[in-house]
Amino acid sequence: MATSATFTTTGIISQLKLTRHSIQPLSNVTGRRSRKLVVRTSSLKTPISAKQAEKNAMQYRKLGDSDLVISEITLGTMTFGEQNTEKESHEILSYAFENGINILDSSEAYPIPMKKETQGKTDLYIASWLKSQPRDKVIIATKVSGYSERSSFLRDNAKVLRVDAANIKESVEKSLKRLNTDYIDLLQIHWPDRYVALFGEYMYDYSKWRPSVPIVEQLRAFKELIDEGKVRYIGVSNETSYGVMEFVHAAEVEGLLKIVSIQNSYSLLVRCRFEVDLVEVCHPKNCNIGLLAYSPLGGGSLTGKYLDINSEAARKGRLNLFPGYMERYNTSLAREATIKYIEMAKKHGLTPVQLALGFVRDRPFMTSSIIGATSVEQLKEDIDAFFTAERPLPQEVMADVEDIFKRYRDPTIF
Repeated sequence: MATSATFTTTGIISQLKLTRHSIQPLSNVTGRRSRKLVVRTSSLKTPISAKQAEKNAMQYRKLGDSDLVISEITLGTMTFGEQNTEKESHEILSYAFENGINILDSSEAYPIPMKKETQGKTDLYIASWLKSQPRDKVIIATKVSGYSERSSFLRDNAKVLRVDAANIKESVEKSLKRLNTDYIDLLQIHWPDRYVALFGEYMYDYSKWRPSVPIVEQLRAFKELIDEGKVRYIGVSNETSYGVMEFVHAAEVEGLLKIVSIQNSYSLLVRCRFEVDLVEVCHPKNCNIGLLAYSPLGGGSLTGKYLDINSEAARKGRLNLFPGYMERYNTSLAREATIKYIEMAKKHGLTPVQLALGFVRDRPFMTSSIIGATSVEQLKEDIDAFFTAERPLPQEVMADVEDIFKRYRDPTIF
């Protein structure tokens, strides 16, 4: 006999019809951009409680101060057009959105690695898939590139990319055209216009300071696009506490729209950059900035596939396909830490993917984990791992995580 249960999932009320072998969503998650509540179950032999169902369900959270209600998994798309064909990209997109994901993340720079020959293909593949989808059910996040002396091909007439009004406007207009849409839900600055220590760089280098586009100018350019209805909300990426506070302060002083999100790297291998002080800045009671965590699997390294360099998975992995790419995850110290985490996962009956994704998922400051895949099978494995790992991870698991962390604090820095 079926029973009904109503419960709260991160502040969102949903009603489920509980049956002996499955859980069917009866109503949509509330919110302007909502999706059906998807509960991951398979071959259930006994009825499950509403509490158990809630823990096994895709959760949806408000993104900062915006009215965007996003899934706790964001689909990353940077392989579309490089490692994935258009057909494969469509299959991945469809699987993601059929399984409760309601937000995708792109960039004008995609696919990665950045090169003139393929630039923009990611957006084009998304656009051709989007034709068969209701636009208001797909939250599109994309990015305008930061300062770069090597990516002038992104602009019509520029030798150096800057985050100034002209560059921002050109970037958005081209993104809208490629995506074949009238608006972008979330526009992010991919990396700052000013110098910051990024991608494994150990510390801020005083000698690399350079003049940068005033943040007020950047915000005013975004305001024009928002007023025109081309952008709904704005966010930052690869930012520091200083940068976030500058954006928030400038918005308050000038009466401009505040950033609602930050997209930074966060995983078992990359923690300190966010945990030391950004977590305080972004706290809902402070600046209320939602974290979109990229590389929760450490570029795939936390799966363990790169530990056996002769394996098929390692040969096909991007760290080997593109020499020099994300090499910070392949340092001797990072490999040591990865081995420790994998051994610990096995000790607790978890797969490496369950441990890595479960850890990021359970952080109290997490809004959404960005997960990318080069096949439907890979995405299915990641989504299944995300939901089959006990929520939250047991205390004894977290205690072991912290023990390893004390020995390997951010082993990707160089």
